[in-house]
Amino acid sequence: MLQDVVDLELSDYHGKVGIPKQLVITEDPLSIPYEVTKAGLNLPLVAKPLLVDGSAKSHELFLAYDQFCLSELEPPLVLQEFVNHGGVVFKIYIVGDAIKVVRRFSLPDVTKHELADVTGLFRFPRVSCAAATADEADLEPSIAELPPRPLLERLAKELRRRLGLRLFNIDMIRQHGTRDVFYVIDINYFPGYGKMPDYEHIFTDFLLSLVQNKYKKRPST
Repeated sequence: MLQDVVDLELSDYHGKVGIPKQLVITEDPLSIPYEVTKAGLNLPLVAKPLLVDGSAKSHELFLAYDQFCLSELEPPLVLQEFVNHGGVVFKIYIVGDAIKVVRRFSLPDVTKHELADVTGLFRFPRVSCAAATADEADLEPSIAELPPRPLLERLAKELRRRLGLRLFNIDMIRQHGTRDVFYVIDINYFPGYGKMPDYEHIFTDFLLSLVQNKYKKRPST
């Protein structure tokens, strides 16, 4: 699904949107260091499960700082280059034509000092869960500012069309130190809408619109 973001080529539409360089590993953890080198991925890398089944383990993230620890990971998984983003992720909920954005705390930025001195694999359970809300946090304006609305509307519209989905959410980050460089790091179909503020009204309106549209399409007698 992330490949569809690349195909959109939203490079100059109220901001630039891309995806981090990534690699899918389906088996043989001992081959991961070689595959990472072959693909030209730069450390540190975020490792996330390829299959999500709702369990706590399926929501775990790992941050790998060196090549040696990569063999400790358990495939199947996705490896993504880590992008500093001020420790905040924007969770964009799509419900039909409605768009709702919330801020959540994410993985902290990695400093040059850490890159030089830190090694190993670090586990982060339940990153950006509902309890990690950042909407009321005292953040720097450059970090807290939401992505431009026209950009989100264009992105949601195109992904609805390409993916054939009307219920999904997008995890987006802003590259730290920039105002308009964004990365989509994840797309989830039919996410847990209970985490979305005002979901009752938005979801009810969506269901009503489906019924009304279906009724309008009925042939008149």
